[in-house]
Amino acid sequence: MSKQHPIVVVTGSSGAGTTFVKRAFENIFRRENINPAIIEGDSFHSLSRNEFKDAVKKAESDGNNNFSHFGPEANDFAALEKLFSDYAQTGTGKKRYYLHNDEEASEHNARLGCNKASGEFTPWEDIESGSDILFYEGLHGMVKGDSYDVASLVDLGVGVVPSVNLEWIQKIHRDNAERGYSEEAIVDTILRRMPDYIQHITPQFSRTDINFQRVPTVDTSNPFIAREIPTADESFVVIRFKDPKKCDVDFPYLLNMINDSFMSRRNTIVVPGGKMGMAMEVILTPIIHRMIDGK
Repeated sequence: MSKQHPIVVVTGSSGAGTTFVKRAFENIFRRENINPAIIEGDSFHSLSRNEFKDAVKKAESDGNNNFSHFGPEANDFAALEKLFSDYAQTGTGKKRYYLHNDEEASEHNARLGCNKASGEFTPWEDIESGSDILFYEGLHGMVKGDSYDVASLVDLGVGVVPSVNLEWIQKIHRDNAERGYSEEAIVDTILRRMPDYIQHITPQFSRTDINFQRVPTVDTSNPFIAREIPTADESFVVIRFKDPKKCDVDFPYLLNMINDSFMSRRNTIVVPGGKMGMAMEVILTPIIHRMIDGK
């Protein structure tokens, strides 16, 4: 952890909604004139798309039907830990990009003068000096294991954790609409990832400083037949602070600012789903301000 070069992470599973929280942070950075170094979690996978497919086939032939992007075998946690450590000390470090599609590949190939295809990684490059904060969004911002401890280097950890059925509904709809995967293939992926989800994703949310959990108020009993994602107005957001003193949370202020909110526990506030974006900015803006002032 570093006062001079603070690190903020947003971590959550595939389909959890971390991109929504990323936008809230981007609004804060833009409005407050903060210059972030942005790191994409997918860039710390250790296998390209084709390499991953081959690894899955090999694992299955060896009797392992649970090889996934959620586990350490498909990620470079040591490189992520080194980036956080280097940034905390020097304000810079090594980053790269995972190319999700042809459009991203074309953009980065033009920028870097390389020839990488969709599903591959760009070459490693230095983070430009002079950033105010490092911002990571992805699967593994708070991971910890026998040979790595990424979480210990984070100044503010934010978890995005919808109820699991809602998370699956969001993933099925996103991967079908945006990536063209069949529902059967998406369900197979969910099942294959489950052991790594339990061992490497879920424990992170006990280490985060703040968790945002969207809970639907409509029936999501069978997420595999849901035809639409519950809307924001059909849900509440449960916001849990691990240590309210660390975040200097003013609960009376939040209750006054966010209509129809209420406290369910001494460290937990519940807000209407439609107020999630507003709640994030009201909560996170003063925390980020204190980080920048502390520099």
